[in-house]
Amino acid sequence: MNLRNLGRVDYMPTYEAMQAFTAARSDATTPDALWIAEHPPVFTQGLAGLAGHVLNAGDIPVVATNRGGQVTYHGPGQIMAYPLLDLKRAGYYVKEYVYKLEEAVIRTLGHLGVTGHRVAGAPGIYVRLEDPFAHHALIGPADPSDPFKGLGKISALGIKVSRHCTYHGLALNVAMDLSPFDRINPCGYAGLRTVDLSTIGVQIAWSEAAHILSDKLLAHLAS
Repeated sequence: MNLRNLGRVDYMPTYEAMQAFTAARSDATTPDALWIAEHPPVFTQGLAGLAGHVLNAGDIPVVATNRGGQVTYHGPGQIMAYPLLDLKRAGYYVKEYVYKLEEAVIRTLGHLGVTGHRVAGAPGIYVRLEDPFAHHALIGPADPSDPFKGLGKISALGIKVSRHCTYHGLALNVAMDLSPFDRINPCGYAGLRTVDLSTIGVQIAWSEAAHILSDKLLAHLAS
């Protein structure tokens, strides 16, 4: 898998480049790739995204995409990881692919002393707001009527699979202006708290966090 750090690039050209890369795959020998990027402020809407989940876009553009999921925000201080992977050649299905993406984020957080958690039916990775460094497992929601009570989302996930090949990917929040998340229902959940590494007490450069995440993704997607 070829690793490319694109730096800070606009979202739309990156989205179009992912589509072009996937469409141009000639056969099963085309190398896979992992693109790492950072974007200027943008809201992206998934295929099933409801306009009502964008509360007040203001001066931030909203881009319709063909990934799964609802609306989310991308901006400076957030790592975007785009695996361009042939699942058929890799030998696993979409569900396992999603698990591997989430596991790479969990391992990245673990490297930094943070415990990441999955929430059933809500792709992405979450942390305990009260104690993000606690290592005990998350056993079901504390409040069944609010599965996110006491949790903050630190990583969002949205993918597209075309002819067994993936694009789009995941976001990991490092140190960003989180206020744009207040303008949307993040991932379609009203009131869902979004956090980054900085707000939970982890001070790390974007480049260092991107290096760790890249290593974890390369390792988990190859296994």
